[in-house]
Parts: sequence; C-alpha cells; structure tokens
Amino acid sequence: MAELKTKQTSEDVTEFINSFADTEQKRLDSFELVKLMQNFTGFGPKMWGASIIGFGSYHYKSERSTQEGDWPLIGFSPRKAAISLYVFTGAKEHEYLLKGLGKIKMGKACIYIKKLSDINQDVLKKLMKETIDFLKAKYK
Repeated sequence: MAELKTKQTSEDVTEFINSFADTEQKRLDSFELVKLMQNFTGFGPKMWGASIIGFGSYHYKSERSTQEGDWPLIGFSPRKAAISLYVFTGAKEHEYLLKGLGKIKMGKACIYIKKLSDINQDVLKKLMKETIDFLKAKYK
C-alpha cells in the first residue's frame, strides 16, 4: 500500500500563511479562520502535508480499499484559486447544511470560497459541529 503524503507535520502555521497566502485578503482570512476553528474545536492549528491547516484528527479506514490513516477533523488551505474548506462530510444526508452558507463552490467534499466575508459564519459553525460529530461517531 502506498504511504499517504498528507500527514501532520511540525511546520509553523503562521510562517506558512505568511508565505503561502497570495493576497493580503487571503492572509487575513486565513488568520481569522485559524482563530475561529481553534476556538470552535479547542484544538491548535497543525500543518498537514505542505498546504493544509488542520484542527484535531481522527483515524480512518476506507470501506472500499485497504487504505487507512489519520486526517484532521476540520481544516482549510489558502490555495491560489480559492480558500479550500475541509469542513463537510460529502454525505448526501448532510447537504442540507450547505443551505445558507453563502457564496461557495463545491468539490466532492471540499468547499471553495473566495473570501471569508462571502459566507455565514454561524452556518459554518453548524456545519463544522455536524461534521465533527459524524466523524467521531463513525471512526470512534
């Protein structure tokens, strides 16, 4: 089995944001997201791989393959095209949580935003809570 590339590292989150966020707005939004997610989860920010900032973690085992590993409960990345939010299970039964979130684009389980002010932070918190509860129940 191939080894997962995205693992928790000891890289500095502040340095990463200052060097990686390509606009001042994205940098400010990234620091605001760090504060919001840390306060919400109680977990400090950790770098996962080269570009994901994660909070907490869980150990998963794939139902479709032999793959397993650790992944952050929630997280984000200030990528060039948009900020990627990793706060959604991707499950059909959780799609209702996306209503009222705001101006977003969707990947399979990733939410893309241009700026933090484009979304409703109360809805984001509800989404994060349901996702964390789901992951803790599924992966114990």
